[in-house]
Order: sequence, then structure tokens, then C-alpha cells
Amino acid sequence: MNTIHRDQLINQLNWRYATKQFDAQRKIPAEDWAALEQALLLTPSSYGLQPWKFIMVKDPAARERLVSASWGQRQVADASHLVVFVVKNHLTEKDIEDYIDRIAQIRGVPGKSLEGFRDMMVGSIVNGMDAGQQKAWAARQAYIALGNFLNSAALLGIDACPMEGIEPEKYDAMLGLDRQGLSTVVAAAAGYRRADDSYASLKKVRFPKEQVLVEI
Repeated sequence: MNTIHRDQLINQLNWRYATKQFDAQRKIPAEDWAALEQALLLTPSSYGLQPWKFIMVKDPAARERLVSASWGQRQVADASHLVVFVVKNHLTEKDIEDYIDRIAQIRGVPGKSLEGFRDMMVGSIVNGMDAGQQKAWAARQAYIALGNFLNSAALLGIDACPMEGIEPEKYDAMLGLDRQGLSTVVAAAAGYRRADDSYASLKKVRFPKEQVLVEI
């Protein structure tokens, strides 16, 4: 098993920050971006159900339009890549069935052997949650993916900026997500910091370990 040294992990997490100004001329190499895409696909989720999609907005004109729905923040247009984390508005029994079929295919097991797992998910998510609860649950899963994306980018020496300062409904309309039964949760810009981004030199502000890590 290949591992990185603990010092490298901490150094990269100290190096990363929510990049405010990206170098619009510098692009992430295709091989590195492919690794980040795989990191997104490998993100864990509750039940492993993956109630999300990751929208890679490549069209420069579309990204320029999104600036107005992002409180004027230029990261969405200037960064090398932009990912919009979206979730399904409604989870149905078909979503569960599709997942069960995928498990059976990948693991080479009969679907019948997974009926108990299927029934548990249907009871908990499809029948046990209303639409609002489903969406809130799915959004929490999307934030797991966001955190995984940010840390994976940092380990590759790629800058990123998580962006909650957006207007999700406008994103949905501009990207046609509302017609697909999808809703925007959060976005992330990725690329390389500009040399004059003053935020890069600011010291991290975190509460001390004694206030945050609690042993019981």
C-alpha cells in the first residue's frame, strides 16, 4: 500500500486556502484533473448511494454568466475548472434499484441476496423521508464530496475555493438543472493562485486543539 508521510499531509493542508484570485492563464494538467475526477467518484456516502452529480462547467461563456449568480466572485470564471455539486430533488425506489443492480454487477453477487439492504434503504430514505428531508440528507452527502475534493486538490498542489456564496436557484436555471430534477448545493473552483492574491500569505486562524478536540 502506498502512503504519504504525515508531515506531507499536514504541510499541504496548511498550504491550501480558499483561493480568491486564480491565474486565468494557467490550467490544470489533464492527468491531474483526471485524478481529481476519480477522487470525486471515490467519495464515500451514506449507504454508498451517491445521491449526487458533479457538473463540470467547461463553457467559458456559461462560466461568465455564473459570475452574476455568485455575488460577483470571479473565481467561477477565472479558475481552470469549475465543479458544481448538485443533488437529486427526489429519490425513488428506482434509484435504490439502480444502486442494487450496480452492486450486483460490480461484486458479482445475485440481486436477490441484497433484498434486505434494498428494503432498508427504501424504508429509510424513500418512505421514511419527505422531499425536504431527502434533499437535506443528499446535500450533506454532497458536502462530504466537497471536502474530499478540496483535500485531494491540496495533496496534488492544486488550489481550490469552496463556494457557498452563490445563488443556487439561478445556477439551476442557468445550467438547466431544474429541468433534470437536480438542485445546486455548492460549487468549487480549482486551478492555481495568482501571485498577487493577498489571501495566500495570511496565517490560518483555527481554534486551539484543546477547544476543538474533546475526549470523553
